[in-house]
Amino acid sequence: MKILLHICCGPCSTVAIERLLQENFEITGFFYNPNIYPQEEYNLRLKNVESVVLKNTISLISPIYEPEKWHKEIKGYEETKEGGERCKICIKMRLKETAKKAKDSGFDIFGTTLTTGLNKDSKTINLYGLNIAEEIGIQFYLADFKKNAGFQRGVVLSKEIGLYRQRYCGCVYSLRSK
Repeated sequence: MKILLHICCGPCSTVAIERLLQENFEITGFFYNPNIYPQEEYNLRLKNVESVVLKNTISLISPIYEPEKWHKEIKGYEETKEGGERCKICIKMRLKETAKKAKDSGFDIFGTTLTTGLNKDSKTINLYGLNIAEEIGIQFYLADFKKNAGFQRGVVLSKEIGLYRQRYCGCVYSLRSK
């Protein structure tokens, strides 16, 4: 089964890719993260994702960096607290773009590495994914990659590859709150 996997960053992708390969998925990564700030951080995270993809011999789709689309989407929610409405909009935006790309490109299913992060609510992310899947007309892969020591396994795999572990979620507002 062909899955388009939204990848938020290299460290979160390690365990997700490992587990999906164990399930015999044919994985293509999708690095769609217009929220990441600044551009240098975006480039660094993309470089780390490319390292993971290369190690696992999977494909990667990386659309052009368009932070202005993200700013337009979250307009009016700039100063909401981390984990609040701005973050919900951001997650939905990235999942919806992944679902559209998956459907348009002939994938069977789409998923996300976002559920690897300790600060991300997997139940909420999965609910968004299911709603978007129904709207777009493609299946969503339910996961909580942090479960069963997934986050810890990701830390080990990241160290093995020598990945950069970022200290904030990605956007300018999460950077300011750190």
